[in-house]
Amino acid sequence: MRLRPDPFIVLLMLAAVVATVLPATGTTFDALRVVMAVAIGLLFFLYGTRLSTAEALAGLRNWRLQVLLLLTTFAVFPVLGLAAGLLLASVLTPGLAAGVLLLCAVPSTIQGCVVYTRIASGNTAAAVVSASVSNLVGVFLTPALVAVLMSADARVDAASVLRIVLQLLAPFILGQLVRPLLGGWVTRHDPRLRVFDRSSIVLVIYVAFSEGATADVWAAVRLVDALVVSVVCVVLFVVVLAWILGVGRLAGFSRGDRVAMLFCGSSKSLASGLPMATVLFSSSDVALLVLPLMLYHQIQMIAGGVIAGRLGQASGGTS
Repeated sequence: MRLRPDPFIVLLMLAAVVATVLPATGTTFDALRVVMAVAIGLLFFLYGTRLSTAEALAGLRNWRLQVLLLLTTFAVFPVLGLAAGLLLASVLTPGLAAGVLLLCAVPSTIQGCVVYTRIASGNTAAAVVSASVSNLVGVFLTPALVAVLMSADARVDAASVLRIVLQLLAPFILGQLVRPLLGGWVTRHDPRLRVFDRSSIVLVIYVAFSEGATADVWAAVRLVDALVVSVVCVVLFVVVLAWILGVGRLAGFSRGDRVAMLFCGSSKSLASGLPMATVLFSSSDVALLVLPLMLYHQIQMIAGGVIAGRLGQASGGTS
């Protein structure tokens, strides 16, 4: 099987490099922050309009799967992040160790879960609901986890949680409310709208890395540090996959449910994690803190694509 670079991953890396070399500053930076906030709000508005009531009800009825995935995302991952920090305290820099904890505290991604579950002929309805519930619950659980695990690095208070609610949860709910009016239009134009989805994330990366470059956060980051974090991300991904496969079989879930669990339980969201990071942490620290999340996202995209393709071929390509 020939592996080709994902254009989205290439754009993310390009945005990070360009921002590091040519960061936005002054009024340009301020304007981009406003555009970024609006773009993220629209992104979650579109997520809300895409989730149909029938899919939501079908997915919620499978409550055992949803509970297990929430536990994996918001309990198993943070425990693994803490373990990684303790084991590698002498290797990871404090900033990157904090970034690993942040990675472990954010919700699962929506698009990747659903697309890969569909390709692998899994339970797509369960994946849609699980990823959506993860992001809705994450609006409150991620700041709580950050407050407990990273209290020295973050500013978590009622105001920061309210900002996350207004930026992520409120647009999602609004999207659900107007779905009867706009749902058909969004479905017809979904391919073009997904270009907007990805462009929003690229913009967030550029803004975050521009701030990091201006604050000179990369002076303390060596190539070996990035390599160590990459290895940590790979190990996290493999351990969580093994956990999901084992628990799914022990609990007696069907193949379709196990496939949904595989992608929903092992993924982490840039779309949710980046806006949360910009609210919860000092703007000059965000670029360094989200580096592990960016690396993990690339790993899950590449590995997920390979796994989904193999599972889809094994099942005959039926959904």
